[in-house]
Amino acid sequence: MKLRTTVLALAATGLISGCATGPDRKPGDPFEPANRAIFSFNDGVDRFIAVPVAKGYQKVTPQPLRTAVSNFFSNLGDLTNAANNLLQLKITDATEDLVRFAFNSTFGLGGLLDWATPAGLPKHHQDFGLTLGHWGVPSGPYLVLPLFGPSTVRDSMGLVVDVKFNPLNYIEPAVRNPLYVLQFVSVRSDLLGATDLLQQAALDKYSFVRDAYTQQRKARLRGTGENAAPLPNYEDQDDSGAAAPAKGASGAAAGLPNYADPGDAPEAPNAASGSATGAPAGVPNYTDPGETPSAPAAAPAAASGTMTPPSTQQTAPTDKNPQEAVPATQ
Repeated sequence: MKLRTTVLALAATGLISGCATGPDRKPGDPFEPANRAIFSFNDGVDRFIAVPVAKGYQKVTPQPLRTAVSNFFSNLGDLTNAANNLLQLKITDATEDLVRFAFNSTFGLGGLLDWATPAGLPKHHQDFGLTLGHWGVPSGPYLVLPLFGPSTVRDSMGLVVDVKFNPLNYIEPAVRNPLYVLQFVSVRSDLLGATDLLQQAALDKYSFVRDAYTQQRKARLRGTGENAAPLPNYEDQDDSGAAAPAKGASGAAAGLPNYADPGDAPEAPNAASGSATGAPAGVPNYTDPGETPSAPAAAPAAASGTMTPPSTQQTAPTDKNPQEAVPATQ
């Protein structure tokens, strides 16, 4: 309780000193001088205390045990997520959070193992600041809280509610305080890689953290307050993966001009002669008119009513002696 009172007092001091600064400030960050001072203090505490402790924790604690500790506190956080989803009237998400907590608490040894995520229950990240934003409360100016880091006026009020309703607060102090310390060390250990990236990429760490925090909060708020855009309709697809457009009577896609040549009409079988060209519909007929399809000898004879004697047929020349092939009769 004394720690939270001190934090709030320092935050109020930062607000007062920020209000006394000049008007030449970046929009959304009118308290930049005070924020930078608190940011420098937090950065010093982090570099000289938090980071060495987190590195020592990583060195002496096996990876499976560190994962189990992270899962334990994440499982407790599902209760806070469920409460905020209920306040936002997101019944489905709240139900998933409660099922996650019950599932991991029962089958995951009190939350040390995360079986809910592989089972298909998504993890939600909600807090009271997002709940206030969901109902239209503006974020207000950017703030840097001592020890707690980046925030806004709205998120600072939400932080007070989240800390008040944290399940750890209802445990005996002899157990609660070590758990708070363990949670802080576990979270800081998980963020060591992000710290190294920040040291290498950011020319101005304060601006980098401020912009990253505000963009992340806006993205989460859009995810809680707006419906996702509808996805394209991929139901009717051909073999190439593209959606097959609806076609009209002429074969062209519905709503598109018909670029077919009027002279290229699909050819149909010759019904009068009883023969078909054999070409696909819409393809020109390249058959030589002089080349008629071969038919049995009895078919033409039956059509004319006469029969050609076999002796009147010519013998085809052979390859051995072409001169021997002569007509049988003249």
